[in-house]
Amino acid sequence: MRYTKQLIDRYKHFRSTSLLRHGNLGKYAFVGIGNHSINNLYPVLAFLHVPLKYICCKSADKLPLIEWAYPGVHATTSLQEILADEEVKGVFVSTTPQAHFAIAIEVLKSGKALFVEKPPCQSLDELVQLMDLQREHGTIVEVGLQKRNSPIMCVLKKELKKCKDSVCYNLKYLTGAYPEGDALLDLFIHPLDCMAYLFGDAKVKYVESVGKHTLMLILEHHCATGMLELSTGYSWNDAKEQWAINTDSGVYEMGQFDSLTFRHKPSVMMGIPMEKVFPCRKTTVSLYERNNFIPLQENNQIVSQGYYDTIKGFVDAVEGKNKCTLSTFEHLIHTYSLIENIRNLVMIKK
Repeated sequence: MRYTKQLIDRYKHFRSTSLLRHGNLGKYAFVGIGNHSINNLYPVLAFLHVPLKYICCKSADKLPLIEWAYPGVHATTSLQEILADEEVKGVFVSTTPQAHFAIAIEVLKSGKALFVEKPPCQSLDELVQLMDLQREHGTIVEVGLQKRNSPIMCVLKKELKKCKDSVCYNLKYLTGAYPEGDALLDLFIHPLDCMAYLFGDAKVKYVESVGKHTLMLILEHHCATGMLELSTGYSWNDAKEQWAINTDSGVYEMGQFDSLTFRHKPSVMMGIPMEKVFPCRKTTVSLYERNNFIPLQENNQIVSQGYYDTIKGFVDAVEGKNKCTLSTFEHLIHTYSLIENIRNLVMIKK
């Protein structure tokens, strides 16, 4: 018993000290202090001990409140003050979607590393401009399409490499009304980007706009065909994101980025489903499930939704701990091409 207790104590000591070892040499700045940033991005920076030197916002009346809430941080309304500070190695940008492009340009021109929330810009043409600037200045860039970095996407990416035949998928992304912006670019970019990331470039085989709130789509990739319902005609209190990916060996089902299962298909012989001839049990394997009981880091939605690994990947790249990020501007070409294709087809139908 004594040996067991010593072993447990050593493990607990190692686990607690490992959480304190996150250390970063450079200083960082954050542009934006909205609800999304406070709830999803700032907590990750605090956990990783990312040293923020500046927080920038538009409203001067917020400055004393920011400095009270974040001791040691200098609050400012001047982006140029931040960009002129050589001590700042990277800048996080999370403001209104329409402001991201102009701010991103200034950060890229300064040569500082850039983390910009989605959408980084409003069109494919603007995305190309950002790509050119990134190449010109050689800056590190991460776009906050965090679901690419979620545990479920990591598992799915590996699992789908096993597929020998083409697959089909069904996707539902259902929220409440979104009067404050462009739902296609601000909200639906997430599921569209996930499918572009998993299956590559897509052609729009069918699109139908239902009212002013729902898009019904059929997309065709090189190795997959998908049917999607993207809608702001439901409820935020009961918002849903659900996928079913049908492969040759079985069906992957994802719910809310909290769970991923794989259900094996019964065998078929000479076109006859054996499940109708012989009794068989359903076999479902849990590939990922967020544990809601134990409040550890890995069971937090900030991790399961991909925020933690996205920000950590960016900071590690800036600090020289890894060489690349998953969501640069170049990685989003397929996503933006798809969004513009959908938008143009909807306009033609109108």
